[in-house]
Amino acid sequence: MRVPLLSRLLLSGMAASLLVPMPAAASSPHLTGLERELSMLVAGRSGEYGIAALDLRDGSIVAVNGEVPFPMASTVKLAIAAAYLTEVDQGRRSLAENISGRPAAQVLDQMIVHSNNYAADQVLATVGGPVVVQQWLSSHGLTGIRVDRTIAQLLREHGHLADSRDVATPVAMVALLNKLSSGTVLSAQSRSFLLDLMSRCATGTRRIRALLPAGTLVEDKTGTLDGVTNDVGFITMPDGHRVAVAVFARGGRDRQPGIAEVSRMIYDSFADSARSALSFFMRMR
Repeated sequence: MRVPLLSRLLLSGMAASLLVPMPAAASSPHLTGLERELSMLVAGRSGEYGIAALDLRDGSIVAVNGEVPFPMASTVKLAIAAAYLTEVDQGRRSLAENISGRPAAQVLDQMIVHSNNYAADQVLATVGGPVVVQQWLSSHGLTGIRVDRTIAQLLREHGHLADSRDVATPVAMVALLNKLSSGTVLSAQSRSFLLDLMSRCATGTRRIRALLPAGTLVEDKTGTLDGVTNDVGFITMPDGHRVAVAVFARGGRDRQPGIAEVSRMIYDSFADSARSALSFFMRMR
């Protein structure tokens, strides 16, 4: 007897939640310990976590369940914003353009800062729908991310924990963040505009930001569905260099504190590495 697809996905997700997450291979030896610590941290929590952190200075990456697809929820709004801002850069649109009676800049503000779903679907419709956002991702070599539905369609449908649509792997998400930060896909003006919106994210105070030292610059975008809690973005280290972080969590309980603990562990490791490198440099002078 054939088992329905949704049942198979649910069963596989339940099985995965019973296993200790296996860390992906670190690209730098000094990150192997962090991968191990992150794996132990999330193994002690309920639910399933997907984690990736990419050092934008040297390209080193740490990941746990980094190649496992997770529902993006509202973190997809970064890709929607990027598709619109690309058209601004091409001269086809502007931030002053009228979208449903409001300037585009204001609608984008609502979409990113306040995670307004109506605003997201208005921008999505303006650029041509999910297929256009998917084409934008593909045109920039970003794999491991699927954009299939409008936000309204996504919210009307259930089965978020086992969804195979509108998903991203943590590694793919930090790759998208890297593209947005690097200046290779957006103009300097559009990049600054988007990062400013992310720096004012009003929905993520209990996630990536929650346990970081006061004054730490975070530029992020949250995502929330039934049983799904996400936060992705950039953390600026004490020496000024930035780390792209994606933390996806599904199932279980207390997912926001889990994301906060993961983020603090990542921050401490990368900050300590920066301090150690500076200390070594000073001794060599």
